[in-house]
Amino acid sequence: MTVTETKLSGVYIVEPRVFGDSRGWFMETYSKIKAPEIECNFVQDNHSFSANKNTLRGIHFQKAPMEQAKLVRCSRGAILDVAVDLRPDSNTFGHYFSIELSADNKKQLFIPHGFGHGFITLTDDVEIIYKADNYYSPEHETGILWSDPDVGIDWGCGEPVLSDKDKVLPLLKELKF
Repeated sequence: MTVTETKLSGVYIVEPRVFGDSRGWFMETYSKIKAPEIECNFVQDNHSFSANKNTLRGIHFQKAPMEQAKLVRCSRGAILDVAVDLRPDSNTFGHYFSIELSADNKKQLFIPHGFGHGFITLTDDVEIIYKADNYYSPEHETGILWSDPDVGIDWGCGEPVLSDKDKVLPLLKELKF
């Protein structure tokens, strides 16, 4: 397993070793011993399906004390996965990192506390699986608008498929930390 830090401190690309033969393949998707950079006690696994290309989910996060770190992978299809630095004291506050995660490349993205998370599907029939180190808490859930001009994410799509909730999320400058 290879763990590579991105331009955002604490956000890591995780690339499992894949062992294949004529029968198929095997990989460890997470190992605390092999990825010591990821200091989490994961307590919940989530599985998401999106039927259509250009479905955008995010940018979501949970407020204190229910922040969630996530280890995200795409098990079917492909996504552009995005982490946004929401740590007010960080020198990269408001910056984002994006990476293609796919069933083919098997890459994963670790997103620590203090970051928003979102993704857009690059294919139809997409499934993502992610581990979280805290439980889902609806009363702590919030986000920022996917098209926030101060963040400037290049989603590669002008008219994504959005939930009603994601259409009305606040801008970053409107959040209280």
